[in-house]
Amino acid sequence: MAVPEALSAIPGVRTAAQLRAPEDGQLLTVLPELAGLLPGGGLRRGSTIAVRGATSLVLALVAAATREGSWAAVTGLPELGLAAAAELGVDLERVALVPEPGAELVAVLSALVDGFDLVVLGPVPVPSQTARRLAGRVRNRGTVLLTAGPWPGADLELSVSRRRWHGLTQDGHGHLQARDVLATSRGRGAAARPSAVGLQLPGPEGAVAGGRSSGQGRRLAGVAG
Repeated sequence: MAVPEALSAIPGVRTAAQLRAPEDGQLLTVLPELAGLLPGGGLRRGSTIAVRGATSLVLALVAAATREGSWAAVTGLPELGLAAAAELGVDLERVALVPEPGAELVAVLSALVDGFDLVVLGPVPVPSQTARRLAGRVRNRGTVLLTAGPWPGADLELSVSRRRWHGLTQDGHGHLQARDVLATSRGRGAAARPSAVGLQLPGPEGAVAGGRSSGQGRRLAGVAG
């Protein structure tokens, strides 16, 4: 299969032989508004994170890392809006797209995990046995796998609820300006206790913004816990 050779031609992408084992607990940076959802305040290398309810949250998780030099690959999201991703803060020059992995999903994912710091997978069903095998590869390579949908045995699960758009008048006219959501995380180990953060996703300028009140994130986290 020619996928690994094609990927290795992308500047900054590494082969498996060039990767070194990740340092224990090494984190990739996330936007400050999202840090409260993640153990240690960042994306732990070697972890799998499943996000339910908002592809925009998946992209927002990638934003800070790509701006700081990490490379990301996105597959299984043929309708991905690049303009929206850029507004959320993603550095598109550090993103490779494989819109339709097709029947070669496992081979494509394996190649991406070998060469990229972050891999985003769209809502594609993956059997539990295959998911375990790929998760082991993610751990060994020190990649972060983010899925826009469920992933069997994910280290961390994030969900988005309580969506409320702002900008429309009572008669239904106007322009949508921002969307309030409640983002919740729950996982294993250090992430076993749920935490929740109020966000604007997107905010008035298109990027992620904090909740409308300064204490919203702490209050929600206390209720969820």
